[in-house]
Amino acid sequence: MKAIDTIQFNEKGLVPVITQDYSTNQILMMAWMNEEAFALTLKTKKAVYFSRSRKKLWFKGEESGNYQDIVEIFTDCDQDVVLLKVNQKGGIACHTGRANCFFNKLENDQWKSVSKVIKDPKEIYG
Repeated sequence: MKAIDTIQFNEKGLVPVITQDYSTNQILMMAWMNEEAFALTLKTKKAVYFSRSRKKLWFKGEESGNYQDIVEIFTDCDQDVVLLKVNQKGGIACHTGRANCFFNKLENDQWKSVSKVIKDPKEIYG
């Protein structure tokens, strides 16, 4: 049985994916994969996600150049969540131009941004 056959995709044909920096263990982002994205990730050794808003495959880094090279892939015990450990190219994983997507920290019932923008998204995406 192939690895993809054991993944428990949800009723929409998607599985949540947590992406973690292999070197630092920092959580970079959360996204979704469909079967095609998972298969392409395995084949290319680069992260490929499924964009729910655009309803199409999203090759991480295709516009920004901030690719994610796959080092290791894990699933949870139910095989309904995927964990990618990656080498993040360019140091930017978030479309906001930050190193990761988890930059809003709850302090005194208020969200506070605790991460600086590395590169203006307008420079990255035009």
